[in-house]
Amino acid sequence: MSLDYGKIKEAAKGYEKDMTRFLREIVRNPGESCGEKAHIDRIAEEMRRLEFDKVEIDPMGNVLGYMGSGEALIAFDAHIDTVGIGNRDNWTFDPYEGYENDLEIGGRGVSDQCGGIVSAVYGARIMKDLGLLSDKYTVLVTGTVQEEDCDGLCWQYIIHEDKVRPAFVVSTEPTDGGIYRGQRGRMEIRVDVKGISCHGSAPERGDNAIYKMADILQDVRALNENDAADDKEIKGLARMLEEKYNPQWQEANFLGRGTITVSEIFFTSPSRCAVADSCSVSLDRRMTAGETWESCLDEIRALPAVKKYGDDVTVSMYEYARPSYTGLTYPIECYFPTWVIPKDHPVTKALEEAYEGLYGRERTGAPETLEMRRARPLTDKWTFSTNGVSIMGRNGIPCIGFGPGAEAQAHAPNEKTWKQDLVTCAAVYAALPSIYCK
Repeated sequence: MSLDYGKIKEAAKGYEKDMTRFLREIVRNPGESCGEKAHIDRIAEEMRRLEFDKVEIDPMGNVLGYMGSGEALIAFDAHIDTVGIGNRDNWTFDPYEGYENDLEIGGRGVSDQCGGIVSAVYGARIMKDLGLLSDKYTVLVTGTVQEEDCDGLCWQYIIHEDKVRPAFVVSTEPTDGGIYRGQRGRMEIRVDVKGISCHGSAPERGDNAIYKMADILQDVRALNENDAADDKEIKGLARMLEEKYNPQWQEANFLGRGTITVSEIFFTSPSRCAVADSCSVSLDRRMTAGETWESCLDEIRALPAVKKYGDDVTVSMYEYARPSYTGLTYPIECYFPTWVIPKDHPVTKALEEAYEGLYGRERTGAPETLEMRRARPLTDKWTFSTNGVSIMGRNGIPCIGFGPGAEAQAHAPNEKTWKQDLVTCAAVYAALPSIYCK
């Protein structure tokens, strides 16, 4: 099938007002993780209004809308939960009522990432309008829950419990007009240190857990800040950018080096007049290509101070087990793997062809975004984490990113997106399956 890119762009532009209305109606209701029911119900309603062939809400609360009945299943994913609004005084408008003008839409979640579901739903409708659906593919649009709490949990459920396994998935997270083919992973590590309490007037009688943790944290800091020189006892995470330490060093350089930082600290003590008998910290670990949860835990266990204190130190990984809005609990380790789809993968090439056929070789967007966007390559990567950690990171399903909005708007006060991005993404989504399946 020869695509008429002009007709696709015209159809997407024709739906701009509908997409704007739909997005504003979604974000009018709060939709934080585990409280997304109003978002899901509104999305399912719109899918049915636009004559999706099948619309389901699974036991976790994800909405799955199908268009067509062809052989290959091609999915477009949008998490539809949001973070909270933070300090209301930092907002210049009502985060849920939002606003719109000729170019913009404001409100909590418009960029991160309810705009993505809007473009995906209307992209599927455009396929139907223009007769692009064929016996070669079926389109699945998913509105997924709990991503802000636990990236990828929703797709673990969709793949393993709903028994849905697409040929590939487009993540509609915001990409600033670019095509994103990967991201660093992350994990949440806990370090627990035991001590022995005693009266604070004679601290030598006890064993202060906070002092032990202070030694360990200096080593954690060195792990993040040191280079990989031969004279370093603790070689820094920058070593993973070097071929001698990492067979996947090239993709590591594309994604960027891993990092580690302390995010929380806890202690126990009988009183303010006593030696602390335990101390614990949470570590936020960002991982690049070539790093795994086992390697990340092992490098903490191998730190000199951790080894020094032996059995008094426990290094572990957190688990997430919070009920969804439906009441379903689906426990999982707080491990969100690095993933990257090759630059010459058929999915990468198909998305680039769809975009370039419609909009050329540079990123496009509203006037205020163009200078920043065109300073970046069309195909790049995310700085943050997405549901791709499960789709491709855990399950090996090819995943690629293209979505409306801006990364910098995520979790920020006065969040906004651009109407042109909704249109651009809907058009690219409509063209992609025919190009991939040709």
